[in-house]
Amino acid sequence: MNRPSYVAIEGVIGVGKTTLARLLQPRFNAELLLEVFEENPFLSDFYADRERYAFQTQIFFLLSRYRQQQALQMGGRFILSDYTFAKDRLFARLNLCGDELAMYERVHRALAEKVVLPDLVVYLQADLDVLMARIATRDRPYERQMEPDYIESLRQAYEQHFADYESTPLLVIDTNRLDFVRNQDDLAYVEARMRAAVSAVDAQARVQAGGAEERGEGAHRWPLVDEFLALTQSVGALGAALSDDAGGASSAFREALTASRECLERIERRVEEGG
Repeated sequence: MNRPSYVAIEGVIGVGKTTLARLLQPRFNAELLLEVFEENPFLSDFYADRERYAFQTQIFFLLSRYRQQQALQMGGRFILSDYTFAKDRLFARLNLCGDELAMYERVHRALAEKVVLPDLVVYLQADLDVLMARIATRDRPYERQMEPDYIESLRQAYEQHFADYESTPLLVIDTNRLDFVRNQDDLAYVEARMRAAVSAVDAQARVQAGGAEERGEGAHRWPLVDEFLALTQSVGALGAALSDDAGGASSAFREALTASRECLERIERRVEEGG
């Protein structure tokens, strides 16, 4: 990587955000920015009675995450985080309503304007049964009362959020068949995809900076990076399908191969057009 970056790993409770950040920290020589759950005094009560303690829990998390973000100083370092500031709003919209939600939204809008966006967001996906198994394995006391319906509602909220996400470059990784804790090949696979995505973001920043300086304009979004990130996603799906079907005859493999080819064709067109 040619320059320091700020990469945030996102996903539902139990998907492995913090674990992955810790595992990748030495590989990227990164500084960790980890969410602190244990300091929230309302968390245990919230999981026991979500309706009663939702507002206190959300406001505490919102202010705590804002305090962390304000203390964030890039200073030429590579920063790896296990959350984005925007995630707090997903939880609030599930747990709050009426006047409490309206008050929360006003505070969130005021604070979000002062928060630095990541250079890249990595969204880890997983199905409900996988999430529940991982939550049970780590066995945190305050998570023992979590209901599958609540985790599924969060999972769907995350899926919708990132389906419409345009705030930063986004890399999506399906972790259903990955075990980056016990399998070094899986960890290397995730690292390789992240490095490719960070390199694309770095190229985008350099091109934008040079072009804006020449034209005296502000930065604009470079579509080629979006295509490159889409290519890393389709190649990841291709590898997963191939591992499940060594002969490459499954419909999933053919679909991933087609998607990869289409991404490459779009990239070639954009390069020819100077995009």
